[in-house]
Amino acid sequence: MEINATLLGQLITFLLLVVFTMKYVWPPITTAMREREKKIAAGLEASERSKFELEHAKQEAQVIISGAKQEASHIVDLAHKRSTQLVEEAKDNARTEGKRIIEQAHEQFAREVSQTKEELRKQLAGLAIAGAEKIIQRNLDAKTNAALLDEFAAEI
Repeated sequence: MEINATLLGQLITFLLLVVFTMKYVWPPITTAMREREKKIAAGLEASERSKFELEHAKQEAQVIISGAKQEASHIVDLAHKRSTQLVEEAKDNARTEGKRIIEQAHEQFAREVSQTKEELRKQLAGLAIAGAEKIIQRNLDAKTNAALLDEFAAEI
C-alpha cells in the first residue's frame, strides 16, 4: 500500500473534522444529552414519587373510608338505641295514661254508685213516709195494715 498525498490529505481532513467536531459539535450534543438524561431522571423520580404518593393517598383514603364506616355504624346504633328508647317512653306514657283513665273511670263509677244509692235512699225515705201517712190515715184493723204493708213492699 502506498501512502500518497490523497491519503495524507484525507487523513488531515479527517483529523480536522474530528477536532472541529470535538471542539464545536460534540459539547452541545453532550450537553443536550446530559440535560435530556437529567429530565428523564427527574421524570422517573417524579413518577416514583407519584406512585408513592398515590399509594399513600390510597391508604389515607382507606383509613378515612373505614373511619366514616365506623362513624356511620355508630350513628346507626345511636339512632336505633334512641328509637328503642322513644318506643319505651311512649309505652310508659301509654301505660301511665291508661292507668289514669282507668282510675278516673273507677272514680266516676264510684260517684255514680254513690249518687244512685243516695237517690234510692231519698226515694225509699219518701216511700216510707208516704206509706206511714197512708197507714196513719187509714188506721183500720190489722188486716188492712198488713195489706198496706204488703202493697208498700211490692212498690219498693
